Amino acid sequence: MELRAFAEQVLLSDSLSEKIQRPGTALTDHSPGAALRVERPTRPENLQFAPRRTAPTMPKPQAFIDSQKRAVAHHIMANHELQALEVMAMVLLAFPEAPAEFRMGMAEIMFDEQRHTRLHAQRSEELRVEFGDLPVNSYIWNKATEYASELEYIAGLPLVFEGANLDHTVEFEQCFLNHGDVRGAAIMRAIHKDEILHVQFGVTWLRRLKDPSLSDFQAWQQALHWPIRPANARGEVFQPEARLAAGMDASFIDQLRTYVDPAVPHN
Repeated sequence: MELRAFAEQVLLSDSLSEKIQRPGTALTDHSPGAALRVERPTRPENLQFAPRRTAPTMPKPQAFIDSQKRAVAHHIMANHELQALEVMAMVLLAFPEAPAEFRMGMAEIMFDEQRHTRLHAQRSEELRVEFGDLPVNSYIWNKATEYASELEYIAGLPLVFEGANLDHTVEFEQCFLNHGDVRGAAIMRAIHKDEILHVQFGVTWLRRLKDPSLSDFQAWQQALHWPIRPANARGEVFQPEARLAAGMDASFIDQLRTYVDPAVPHN
């Protein structure tokens, strides 16, 4: 299967099952095609992006005692994973001249995103909330429409959204465990391990694509679009070991840990 056809399947299909179906044959990238961008991904009717502030917010940790609240959490995270998958497909289609190693590496990560979407959707359904029963937001997708280069994508999705997930996955694992939900906790632990590799992809390509006169942190910060900033790349319980495993150096980790928002936008 051609990589472009896989990306089009993910981005343009109105079937969830097709979006999260891993190709049955090895991917090739012989025909990347012309650059293509769309305003929004095609989705089934029950997963269309809802108007702002109409999708449910993430339940508070103490609410996880209620199985329905845990279902809502999985529903929200399934949509986050699906958006990340769609953004990656968009990047493959928007930047067909990106290095082949970058493009094929993205495809491998997309397979993980498909699996993550399935895991969260299945667990939500086990807790009696079908994926698509609740409104879903478009926050990750909306931010991705600003990416004008592969470097901006790397700075935004792998190093902010997935970077923050190095913390959030551990936090949610503990939330599930606190209320005896071993299955939910296991899902978060599995995703945490994958996120380390995804962030590692981001760190690797940040270093390859950035201005060599800039430090990793400087280049990353410059490639972000306000209001996204380094503070968005961490959770409540900072996980330095996961970031070391992902290839960040001690200086980058320290700057991220101690970053304080400026009073005004930096770009």
